[in-house]
Amino acid sequence: MPISIQPVQTVEECRLIEQLQLEIWNSSVQEVVPDHLLWTIAKEGGVVLLARTEAGQPIGFAYGFIGLTEDKRPKLASHQAGVLPHYQDQGLGYQLKLAQRDLVLARGLDLITWTFDPLQGRNARFNLRKLGAVGHTYLRDLYGSMRDELNRGLPTDRFKLEWWLTSEHVVSRINNASPEQWPPASTCPVINTTRLERGLPVPQASFDLPPTDCCLVEIPDDIQYLKDVDPDLALQWRLHTRELFETLFDQGYTAIDLLRRDSLHPEGRNFYLLQKDWLNR
Repeated sequence: MPISIQPVQTVEECRLIEQLQLEIWNSSVQEVVPDHLLWTIAKEGGVVLLARTEAGQPIGFAYGFIGLTEDKRPKLASHQAGVLPHYQDQGLGYQLKLAQRDLVLARGLDLITWTFDPLQGRNARFNLRKLGAVGHTYLRDLYGSMRDELNRGLPTDRFKLEWWLTSEHVVSRINNASPEQWPPASTCPVINTTRLERGLPVPQASFDLPPTDCCLVEIPDDIQYLKDVDPDLALQWRLHTRELFETLFDQGYTAIDLLRRDSLHPEGRNFYLLQKDWLNR
């Protein structure tokens, strides 16, 4: 299906993005980023993209604004990207990110950052495996209590991801030149093995730092399902992985991939791959 992805040119197009937010995330009107703010971002150097079908129907969007790294280098801070449910799993989100990358490179920048929930395995797979973004910053309860369906019920902990647009790692991933490979257990152990209770994954109470420069961290197959059937267990996973990732990041590890191992659940078992002393290669 032919899709057009273009920077917005009018405030009316930004108003279409307001409606997309409502439909994609079942958000309340109070939580929607308004058209006037999107239009200001677009006019003042940010990137606001609107995806349409050949017939002109708006079906997805992405936006970000110019920010600064800790050492005062300019970057794009990408804040939201979404696709209508009917058009998901068709590669449109990937097209939006590549269009964003092209525009940012054309402006002479080489870094895009954004945040996401590290317990959302599908998003992790997309961000790390497909795009080649990496993360070594953990942010506790970044947005406080949120009311939309995706975020309701848990502290809004986030990874801050870095997408180094011209790095060999990113170029290899977007060219699909990095096949998924499981590292040997002897050199890259799983440090938080889980057990099943009532068919649900339960994290072990403690963990040991790996003696190697590489390790794997398991997360639940489907955190949304877990929130529905056992909210207390979902919170246990949040607090367990919070402590684990904060400890690993403090020790110099970076999350560089999300590997998936088949299981009875259609999403499989999800494992972050972390590497020590990663240099954005």
